[in-house]
Formats: sequence, C-alpha cells, structure tokens
Amino acid sequence: MLNILFLILDISVFASGTGSNFEAILKACGKGQIESRIKLLITNNSGCGAVKIARRYGVNVMHISRKVYPELNEREYATKFLQILKENEIDFIALAGYMKMLPEEVVRHYYNRIVNIHPALLPLFGGKGMYGINVHKAVIEAGVKVTGITVHYVNAEYDRGKIIFQKCIEVDENDDEYSLQKKVLRYEHKYYPLIISKLEKEFNR
Repeated sequence: MLNILFLILDISVFASGTGSNFEAILKACGKGQIESRIKLLITNNSGCGAVKIARRYGVNVMHISRKVYPELNEREYATKFLQILKENEIDFIALAGYMKMLPEEVVRHYYNRIVNIHPALLPLFGGKGMYGINVHKAVIEAGVKVTGITVHYVNAEYDRGKIIFQKCIEVDENDDEYSLQKKVLRYEHKYYPLIISKLEKEFNR
C-alpha cells in the first residue's frame, strides 16, 4: 500500500480591513476543512480588524507599508515583501480585503499561487477603485438583477487574473449597497474557504 504524503502548505493572508474573510478562513482551518496552516498575516494597516483577529488566533502579523518603509525604492520595497514571505516559508497567498496592489516581483514569484476574492461577477464591476462598498454601490446604480462573487488568481492588473470560481447572487429590488454587501459577504465567507481547500488539494497532485 502506497503512503501518500499530503503537503501542508504555509499560507499568508493579506488583509487591510475588518478581516471577516480572514476569520472565515481561520475557522475553516479549525474545523479541518482547510488542512494547511495560516502562518502569517500581512497588512498595510496595523489598526485594522484583521490584525485583532490574527492576535486572537495566534497568527504572526507583519505590517508592510510605505509608512513603515518610506526610504525604500520600488525594487527594495518588493524585496522586503519577498524577504518576509521567504523567512516565513510561505507557499501560498490569499488576499482577503487587501487594498494595495502587490509588487510585480511578488506576483511573478508566486505565479498561480496568489488568489483573491472579489464581491462581484468579474469582469463586471472590477478594476482600480472597485472594492468594498464601492462595488455594491456601482451594482445598485447599474440596476442589474444579479451580482455575485469571484475567486481569481492575481496578476499584474487589478481583477484581471484567471477566474477560478464564481457564484451568482440575486439583487432584490429593495436592496441598497449596504444590504447587498451583507448578503455578498455571507457567500464570500462560505465559498472562499472551500475554494482554498480545493486549491490546496490541487497543489498536492
């Protein structure tokens, strides 16, 4: 009988905001739904909710931003990200409400190993400035009847990486951007951990 070794990935989550998707991923790990480890949180906002969640779960936190490293040029700044990721032996990156563009060197180094969740059906309502409540406001203003979530690989352009998964969500006539945001978040929390679990298995093929 063959012994098949499952490779436990070391994952870094990048987040800037409340951290609700980050916590959903951590809970999935706690239930064994995701077998890999959430080893590191990288944030550009040391006061965000994601940092508090990381401390509650005992996840290491690194604050990387231009406020912390104003003296670095673009190449040195990218090297700082890669240095920290290497020191923590990170295999895979999950963006969860991270509000900054990743340095191109990081994207190249982790090609097809960085995923993001977007609160709409890309390529609709994507691109620069399309995040959080801005997305839901644009959906309501457009008058569309269906929105959704998209999990995609990250490349050098905002929201243009290869789509991995999408799920449609009905927009009710009485929805505003805030009620729609709550509805979409429930789907994000359900499906993002499932997709990460699927990807870790594909990583081990």
